[in-house]
Amino acid sequence: MANKRDLKKDLNYVFGDIIDAALIWQVANPEADAAQSEAIIDESIKSFDELIAETNRRDVENTKAHFKGIRQSLETKATDLVAKINAL
Repeated sequence: MANKRDLKKDLNYVFGDIIDAALIWQVANPEADAAQSEAIIDESIKSFDELIAETNRRDVENTKAHFKGIRQSLETKATDLVAKINAL
C-alpha cells in the first residue's frame, strides 16, 4: 500500500488536472458562459479539501482500509467531474 505522501500527491495531481481542463475549456470557448466551468472548479476544490482532511485523520483503526476508501472516493469524484467537463 502506498503511503500517505503518495496519496496526497495523487489527490493534488488529479484535482489539479481537472481544474486545468476546466480552465482550458474556458480559454478555448471565450464566448461560452464560464459559470458552469467555475462551478466544476469550485466542486473540485471542495472535494480536494474533503479528501485531504480525510487523509490527515489520525484516529483510524485500519489505515489500509481507510486509504483504500479514500482512493475509491477519489476515483468516483474525479470520474464525475471529468464527465461534467466533457458535457460542457
